[in-house]
Amino acid sequence: MDEQSSSVPPDFNSGRGRIPENYVEYDLFLVQQKKGCRTLLQELEMLRKSAINICNTVTKDHIWQRDEFHLEMKSSEGMTYLHGMTDYGDAIEDEWLIVYLLRQLTQSFPGLWVHVADADGEFLLIEAANVLPKWITPEMDQNRVWIHDSKLLIIPLSSAADAQQEGKTANMTLRNAFDYLRTKPNALLHSPLIEAEAFYRLEKYPDYIRHSTHYSLVTIPRKLAYILHLIPKSVSIAVEMFYLRDAVTMKSISSASAPLVFPPKDFVTTSIHFTRVLFAQLKSQRLDPPPRWRALIKDRSEASPSDFQKLARQDMGMKLTCGYEMLSVDADKSRHRVVRELALLLRDLAEDGDAGLPTDRDMESWLNHQRDDAEDWMDINYLDFERELDGKHQGTSKEGGSGFGDPQAQDHLRKIVSRFESFLSDNKAGIDGVNLDDSDGNDNEDADDSDGDEDSEFEDKAVSFDEEAFQQMMREMMGMPENGTTNNCGVDAGASDLTQQPICEETENNPDDLQQLSSEMEAELRRHGALDLKSETPRHVKAPAAEQCHDEHQPSSAISTVEESMEELNIDYNLAQNILESFKGQAGMAGPTGNLLGMMGFTLPRDEDDRRREN
Repeated sequence: MDEQSSSVPPDFNSGRGRIPENYVEYDLFLVQQKKGCRTLLQELEMLRKSAINICNTVTKDHIWQRDEFHLEMKSSEGMTYLHGMTDYGDAIEDEWLIVYLLRQLTQSFPGLWVHVADADGEFLLIEAANVLPKWITPEMDQNRVWIHDSKLLIIPLSSAADAQQEGKTANMTLRNAFDYLRTKPNALLHSPLIEAEAFYRLEKYPDYIRHSTHYSLVTIPRKLAYILHLIPKSVSIAVEMFYLRDAVTMKSISSASAPLVFPPKDFVTTSIHFTRVLFAQLKSQRLDPPPRWRALIKDRSEASPSDFQKLARQDMGMKLTCGYEMLSVDADKSRHRVVRELALLLRDLAEDGDAGLPTDRDMESWLNHQRDDAEDWMDINYLDFERELDGKHQGTSKEGGSGFGDPQAQDHLRKIVSRFESFLSDNKAGIDGVNLDDSDGNDNEDADDSDGDEDSEFEDKAVSFDEEAFQQMMREMMGMPENGTTNNCGVDAGASDLTQQPICEETENNPDDLQQLSSEMEAELRRHGALDLKSETPRHVKAPAAEQCHDEHQPSSAISTVEESMEELNIDYNLAQNILESFKGQAGMAGPTGNLLGMMGFTLPRDEDDRRREN
């Protein structure tokens, strides 16, 4: 994070600006010590070992995206506590897995208090933003949210320091928060509603660890297969190396003469353990075969359908091998424990040669040697998507199967759309969002009038914001129907009956404009699948003849039939479609839609249909 490039100085008392992007930071305090002979350091060391044991038990088969959960002793401002920071990369679920582990830990240690934050600050309160009281704002929520005895507790605005800071920035330092917990532990606020929203994503753990794994058959050199069998968790670092590759790291691979650690020879096909995020990252990348791989990787355009699966495994193996090739260059200098293990193993293999590699018979005894999971969770079908939003999934979802058949995925999809709709449909929503607490609005109205009138004129001049224009832009972007707006012909754009919209006089007098309008409307209907008679028509979309809507010579009975058949497009379907199209428009790069869905726990794969059609 380049703090100097920001025009607004970061707030180093909060998570924002202090914690790097894609990092989560957690602090563990023992406020009430057990009575006995053990010192605070001894109790903290016992706590650290218990936390590592719980982590190893829960995440035994889990592959961390970048860093693992870890704790170390730290002393600051007269406090001694356990501190940890984890880089979760693109796997937002690793962050929530850490929150789950910390919450479980508080059940075993009654005197334990945990604070967790990331680059956005108090992200647990961000999850519960819809049910927070008015006084909790991003300007004063730092270090106020704590996990104790598996509960979410909030330090209220009641201390003398808060009274002095009220109206400015009521940020609470970590030291002030610790003193409050030590002196007034019973004064903290506990709201079951806020807690339920904040911990909503933890309900799927620990089962989600098993559902998020993906095994895939890939064709790789035997040497690499042996390394992956001994150090399976190294796959995440190798995939990240390939995913973030540049010309410098690819230099040795692109060379036709430079020595390779994993030369393309002695290939075997074996199953590799990925997470779904890692598999999607590797599969979504495109790489032209390096010089020494070109003779082995055929052009897919020249391959027959029967060879497509074989070529796909070779392509995945080539990309994974390149990732390990780049990782092994400076493996002996790395600070990462897994990478250092890789360097030691490569050194031993270099001394023993091919004699230490496993035979085909040895590989057959490996667990999950030929496991190949389905990849349908990466596919998105708009009709299935709409049915999931309506809660009308057909068929029984199999465990770990398609994402749309997962009850958690159904709940997430409906939650995304419902929150978008509730915001866009609320006329009381302003710049700061929806006002959820109006009970005390009238009580403070008279007190605010005297101060508000004096500065209102200055504020109006300093800030110019058209809320109606903002809502209109949001509705257009999300495909929502407009409210009371009219087009150039004076037609109400929010009308649900499209056939009753009059045609402009200029369009009636110009046959070319009429033909163009008809063609555009037909294209729009085809885009929504309304004119595709061969596929299943969405539940809320009819398929009228577009040209009949504007033909003046049609009989009145035909027009009446068209009017009855036309129906407003389902808002959920339009919104979901626009979200997916916006994500596809990012072309695999970072963007607002991908970031937003990532915060909600979604990692959408790229659409491979266009690529297959090209080939």
